[in-house]
Amino acid sequence: MKLKVQTLEAKAKGDIELSDDVFGLEPRADILHRVVNWQREKKRATARPTRERSDIARTGKKFGRQKGGGTARHGDRRAPIFIGGGKAHGARLRDFNPSLNKKIRALGLKMALSAKAKDGSLIILDNLDVKAPKTQALKSQLDELGFGRTALIIDGEAVNDNFRKASSNLIGLDVMAASGANVYDILNHDTLVLTKAGVEKLEARFNG
Repeated sequence: MKLKVQTLEAKAKGDIELSDDVFGLEPRADILHRVVNWQREKKRATARPTRERSDIARTGKKFGRQKGGGTARHGDRRAPIFIGGGKAHGARLRDFNPSLNKKIRALGLKMALSAKAKDGSLIILDNLDVKAPKTQALKSQLDELGFGRTALIIDGEAVNDNFRKASSNLIGLDVMAASGANVYDILNHDTLVLTKAGVEKLEARFNG
């Protein structure tokens, strides 16, 4: 697959040949669904349990007489009505730690990249080099490129520092290095933007 490369000034900068093994697959909804669900589940924190009556380290010895004390007939201090006692009907432990085969995860990422290439929402940039971290100047350049309402920009080893600072205040624009590329973020944006370095890193990630 061959796509045109552009600069930040919306000028043509030749073509790039994309690997069909990474960008030319037929997307499968079931694979993408499994990977996205796995990602979302992994982000959920463990629901911490509360200590119930049986979890409290207190004596079970009856501390008062059955009759004649003028109070209720309590059996031990672990009851929920006492300070320091166990909680009645407390929260139970819920640990969200799903597993997914590495091959499925890799296949899901390839299909997410292929889906963007197939529907025409993939843009290739030469690089993200900007002279100064000026948000307004960068916004004007990106408007010329015709990004969608939301865009995800993926660079190579690391994102250009001036570009990262300039883009941090732009709504709907997210930037990351190629090592952070994932299915959920790719599918959750209208446009996927890759630099030439980002393409090389992603292809090397699967070929290595």
